[in-house]
Amino acid sequence: MSSFIQHYGYFGLFLLSVLSSACIPIPSEVAYGFAGAACTTAITGHAQFSMWAVIVVGTVGSLVGAIIAYEVGRSAGRTIVDRWGKWLLLTHHDLDSSQRWFEKYGTVSVLVSRVIPVVRSFISVPAGIAEMKRGLFDLLTAIGSAVWVALLAGLGYAAGKNWNHVSKDFHAAELPIIVLVVLLLVAGFWHRVRTVRRHNSS
Repeated sequence: MSSFIQHYGYFGLFLLSVLSSACIPIPSEVAYGFAGAACTTAITGHAQFSMWAVIVVGTVGSLVGAIIAYEVGRSAGRTIVDRWGKWLLLTHHDLDSSQRWFEKYGTVSVLVSRVIPVVRSFISVPAGIAEMKRGLFDLLTAIGSAVWVALLAGLGYAAGKNWNHVSKDFHAAELPIIVLVVLLLVAGFWHRVRTVRRHNSS
């Protein structure tokens, strides 16, 4: 990934930003951290990037990817439930409940999720399914993404020539979060199966 960004420059960073926000769990920690380190002379002997440009490109790319995922959720969410809901253990009642939940807590959810590894890649889909207001979604996504990119790029910049060591720490810190998310998904799936079974037997 680092070599990809180094070779393709801002375009590579933009593309990875789009993908990482469109349900493709690319480790943005490494991408933005490396871009921040490349703002110093530690990587190639000269500053390849500008910190402000990294933040702008990363934020815009993240917003574009998030909008794509949001629109997919908004346009296809109920169609997916119509066709495959019984296999996915989803009903229109679930979508209605999700929409009410987003009306109450969507603002906090979208904003906070943009700075949580793994979760940030997927939060846009349920926001779209719940038909969260587009303007609000875009604003919160842009703010959260800007904070995330600036934080990681700043850490990469501060690491400088020690970037390779720091990137390993990023991976090590990400693993427990991934494990926790997987466990929560498994627990949620099992709870959903039991709920559907009780509903069908009643």
